[in-house]
Amino acid sequence: MARRAPHGPIPESRAALDRLASQVAGRVLTPGDGDFDEARAVWNGLIDCVPHLVVRAASADDIPPVLEAARETQLPLAVRGGGHSVAGLGTIDDGIVLDLGALREVHVDPETHLVTAAPGARVGDVDAATAPHGLAVPLGTVPSPGVAGMTLGGGVGWLVRAAGLSLDRLVAAEVLTADGRQLAASADSNPDLFWGLRGGGGNFGIVTSFTFQAVPVPDTVLGASLHYERPLWRRALGAFERWSRDLPDELAAVVTVAVPPVGGGLGEEPTLTIQCVWLGEDPDRGEAIIQRLSRAAPPDQALVGPVSWESWQGARSEMLPDGSRGVWRNASFARLDEEVLDALTEVAGALPGRGAVLDLHLLGGAFARVPEEATAFPHRGGRLMVSLQLAWSDPGDDERLLAFGRQAGEALSRLRAHGEYVNFRSIERTRPLPETTREAYGEETYQRLQRIKRRYDPENLFRRNLNVAP
Repeated sequence: MARRAPHGPIPESRAALDRLASQVAGRVLTPGDGDFDEARAVWNGLIDCVPHLVVRAASADDIPPVLEAARETQLPLAVRGGGHSVAGLGTIDDGIVLDLGALREVHVDPETHLVTAAPGARVGDVDAATAPHGLAVPLGTVPSPGVAGMTLGGGVGWLVRAAGLSLDRLVAAEVLTADGRQLAASADSNPDLFWGLRGGGGNFGIVTSFTFQAVPVPDTVLGASLHYERPLWRRALGAFERWSRDLPDELAAVVTVAVPPVGGGLGEEPTLTIQCVWLGEDPDRGEAIIQRLSRAAPPDQALVGPVSWESWQGARSEMLPDGSRGVWRNASFARLDEEVLDALTEVAGALPGRGAVLDLHLLGGAFARVPEEATAFPHRGGRLMVSLQLAWSDPGDDERLLAFGRQAGEALSRLRAHGEYVNFRSIERTRPLPETTREAYGEETYQRLQRIKRRYDPENLFRRNLNVAP
């Protein structure tokens, strides 16, 4: 990664930044350090920011001095958990990066099913801690993202129908606010803050601890992957639409169109794959439901069988490798009629090669039974959510693929229900951020988030996010 020289801090900031280095137990890295480029890099290689310094926290005790330095210097602050933000929100030009990625502890209480995670924990850390107890927390579909960003924005994953979003299972949080207060947030303590944390992103403070109510999962689940070559795509999508209208919560499904991973035996052409996982106690019932889909739309290739929960959760890890240049778009659909099917088929057919992925997540179930106003998540009424993910390595492809992302995103957004999933959204650089944030949340939710922002972060210290302006 080529390095741009940062602007030097203003003179009155230097003393505060120098003092910060002596106040924290973790490392403070600046552009003169040999591993600074590694420290400033985030998962999305398209984001190339050069901060003044990166603080790699050794414990939560390192957080208050960083906040104090940010307040005193007025330098912009970026807070990084797992560093997996699609929009690259874990770094910032000419500011301070607080990297919490080393804080990965996870504690499981097998009696109460409560799971407490530190702010740098990854999905895989939680899965590894909960699996021996036959438990799981709803946390995405791959093990590498950070728990913090995923939970604060939503958390759509394999358990969304059985147990809801990540934020739906959050029962308590410890939050360090902009003015240095350590607050408990739950349904009983600071309930307005708790509401805002569940969907409002990192707008209100730094969550230093997340406590979830985990759910039981079988040690072995029934997984199925039904593969379709291009001539069968439309038939498969139509069959999926009919099949998915009335499914039990224990059945999760994601439709994916992508060039298969190298060495997987599926060739070099884009393939439509319907992945299903049965999380119930009766695998025969799950297999019978999956067979109904196979009969309605016979696949070119099918893999059905038992698999460990951790293996299933990690099966998609290689689709979007770290460091890829990337852009994401998403839309939620309340319907999957002919017009939407036409749009999906058109976008899928135009995908520009390896690294381009179109996912269609089946929602409903426990996710849909949470009242719209119960959390800040912007769209409970969607039946399906589509995400377009583009990843590439050559900067020479930037213009072409960014243009495709814009065009495809616009085509899908014209048909979407209100609201947008903030975790699957790249920041639109050509439009004012408040405008795009209002669109993502909708006016009523945005105004409620604004009121919470004014109470807990009136100076907008935490603004490196899909920002809610005070």
